[in-house]
Amino acid sequence: MAATRTIDLRTDLPGPRSREIVARIERSVASPLALTFPVVAAEARGVTITDVDGNTLIDFTGGVGCLNVGHSNAQVVAAAQEQLERFSHTDFTIVPYETYATLAERLLHYAPFSGPGKAAFFNAGTEAVENAVKFARAYTKRPAVIAFEGAFHGRTLLALTMTAKAKPYKDGLGPFAPEVYRTAFPYEYRGISTADALEALERTIAEDAGAENVAAIVIEPVLGEGGFVPAPPEFLAGVRRICDDNGIVFVADEVQSGFGRTGTFFAIEQSGIEPDLVVVAKSIAMGLPLSGVIGRTEIMDAPPPGGIGGTYVGNPVAQAAAVAVLDVIEEENLLDRARSTGETMRARMLAWQERWPRIGDVRGPGAMLALELVADPETKDPAPDLAKAVVEAAFERGLLLLTCGVHGNCIRVLAPLVVGDAELEEALGVWEEALDASLG
Repeated sequence: MAATRTIDLRTDLPGPRSREIVARIERSVASPLALTFPVVAAEARGVTITDVDGNTLIDFTGGVGCLNVGHSNAQVVAAAQEQLERFSHTDFTIVPYETYATLAERLLHYAPFSGPGKAAFFNAGTEAVENAVKFARAYTKRPAVIAFEGAFHGRTLLALTMTAKAKPYKDGLGPFAPEVYRTAFPYEYRGISTADALEALERTIAEDAGAENVAAIVIEPVLGEGGFVPAPPEFLAGVRRICDDNGIVFVADEVQSGFGRTGTFFAIEQSGIEPDLVVVAKSIAMGLPLSGVIGRTEIMDAPPPGGIGGTYVGNPVAQAAAVAVLDVIEEENLLDRARSTGETMRARMLAWQERWPRIGDVRGPGAMLALELVADPETKDPAPDLAKAVVEAAFERGLLLLTCGVHGNCIRVLAPLVVGDAELEEALGVWEEALDASLG
């Protein structure tokens, strides 16, 4: 008996109704909001999206990493609806609500640092990054920030300055914020060792910024948009040492890697290194706008009263959803699920690499995995057109994938952690067909 398929394609992609709506989008929506896939969502459940033409696709993009508990998780939806019926907004600093304290306490339970901690909530990852820098500046009374090559921290002014990729994010949008310095990230496949990167960091501090001026070093434990490159534990240990030696705040940006994606609640836990501040967003509230910073109490309390805030920050509906997200992660053992699905995917990807040498690298912890595609395995020249072709071939077959990397030559996995075994097998089969069609 044939296995039941999840993907159900009833029209060519995009279908007629999607084409009609996309045409309206093109006429009425600003063109910089470019569409990755020209299909229009009608509903989504778990790991699937059904479009307005009735086509059902498997979604390995997860709303760019926002849906670790899956689309429209019933428990999260119910929590958000219940809160919305009670009240939608007060501005927490005007009239507070209990959910804010509950979520702060629940997240601090997972804090990857020892000692007392506190939390503050915002709307988006970029906001949380900027506020993490505010906390660090208020605490150290210093201006400078150090970020890394390949980093993505957001699109508002300071976060965009910290983001490394010029096109499409930064080109023509300067001038940027002052006192932001960039240094090498360890990337063994591209010949940048931990020793090289630590030497570059120390040189940047000594020669460019001046240790007495540096408030924070902000690092993704696993580069997100930069290609899913994990920072080696020994590198993170070196960053920690440098911060300790120079009175610098260590900020871990876990926007894309947090909430179980890597098999631990935070990716940095796997290194055994304790940051001072952690930035969270994306999967915190199943795609509802919410982000946060958790950190050591003395740093979080450094700004003056009113120095941190905003009209919508810590919205109660999104926070109710976030508490339910934590319940789902715990009750459904999604950390274990991330590890087991990651092992399944990694084994398949390594087999693909044996078959197709232009898959130059397979990397990432847990279910945060990526392939890097190259024109030649010897020269390692990036092959962004090949990555794009694989993604397009997968889309035509009903699987949504995303590229990443400084050169756009990596394909990443951001599948909801609730993906079932049959759905996972089907998706990997489609991905393999797309590789075969593109790589031969």
